[in-house]
Amino acid sequence: MSKIVFFCIPAHGHTNPTLGVVRELIARGHEVWYYSYKSMQEKIEATGAKFVACDDYDLEQKLDPKDAARVGKDLAFSTQLLVDTTLALDDMVMEHMKELEPDCIVADSMAVWGKAVALKLGIPFVSSTTTFAFNQHSAKILKQSLGELFSMIFSMPKINKNVKRLQDKGYPIKSVLDIIQNDNNTHTVVYTSPEFQPCAETFSDKYMFVGPSVRPAEEQIKKTKEKLIYISMGTVNNDMVKFYKNCIEALKGTDYQVILSVGNLVDMAEFQDLPENIRVYSHVDQIAVLQQADVFLSHCGMNSVNESLYYEVPLVTNPQTSEQGGVAARVEQMGAGIRLLKSTPEAIRESIEKVLADDSYRQKAVAIAQGFKKCSGAKGAADKILQVCKGQ
Repeated sequence: MSKIVFFCIPAHGHTNPTLGVVRELIARGHEVWYYSYKSMQEKIEATGAKFVACDDYDLEQKLDPKDAARVGKDLAFSTQLLVDTTLALDDMVMEHMKELEPDCIVADSMAVWGKAVALKLGIPFVSSTTTFAFNQHSAKILKQSLGELFSMIFSMPKINKNVKRLQDKGYPIKSVLDIIQNDNNTHTVVYTSPEFQPCAETFSDKYMFVGPSVRPAEEQIKKTKEKLIYISMGTVNNDMVKFYKNCIEALKGTDYQVILSVGNLVDMAEFQDLPENIRVYSHVDQIAVLQQADVFLSHCGMNSVNESLYYEVPLVTNPQTSEQGGVAARVEQMGAGIRLLKSTPEAIRESIEKVLADDSYRQKAVAIAQGFKKCSGAKGAADKILQVCKGQ
């Protein structure tokens, strides 16, 4: 029996893909400790893992909504946040790991404190990558604007200062790339297929592309019209009342059934007297909806895109961060959707109708889904982790 520790950030898109892996490991008789945040406690404990809360140490939990929106958009700010959290967690995590003596640490690629403590203590390590694996080759899909490039250049002194704070504390970090880039010498589980991963052939054999980890639907959605349009901007940067109202204006009175999920930041009182074909919810069972949907208008979080394509649903993409922009670019490259260039009602309707009218988008989604379903999934990820536990 092995003792395995998981570290993750407080984000559904980073946590959800790991839950099936944790269940698989526990079903095989292994023990799992999962360091995360109280917002994720219920779903983590449902796997059978032992939950350890990091909330008291993590500055991200104390951000106001304005600062929280900067995460993922401002590299210098995000780097400072990761460094602050790593140093705040340092004493607690180091003490726990010395007591527990785990056989392996599995850390989300953004939970750099997990990787850092594994390196410090010489514990076998696996990176859990819920976005695309990132290196100099796959980075080419991140089509940054000139403004974003200038912003990154001017922020580098601040970034390097934070990297030095880690170095001074004994962390083997050379540059910001050690935080955001996947190292070919590191065992890595990636929750997508080699076909959907950009430049998969440039990664070493230490990488395992296991495909998306898709949970079963928990509800049933009734399809009331021939075509169902699903719209969601995810669970983080989703305070977008004007955009949602533009979607309603675009699709009211059409022959489409429309399901709009707006999140918890929006006052539902904003949506009065809805057209008969449109329903607005603060939350839906996304898997249940995607099993019925014909087009998904999405913020293009990796988890949402994986789920959409798994169920052969083409996309209209409306990314809100550079990471989501990279995922949107890959969707377009693979021919499984198009990017929304304007958020006017006319542009929204035209983009959705373009994807509905051209069956090639659906056919490309079907091809990607076939690649996903050939992958080894949670069983393959568990096999990889256990191999690392045994030093293979």
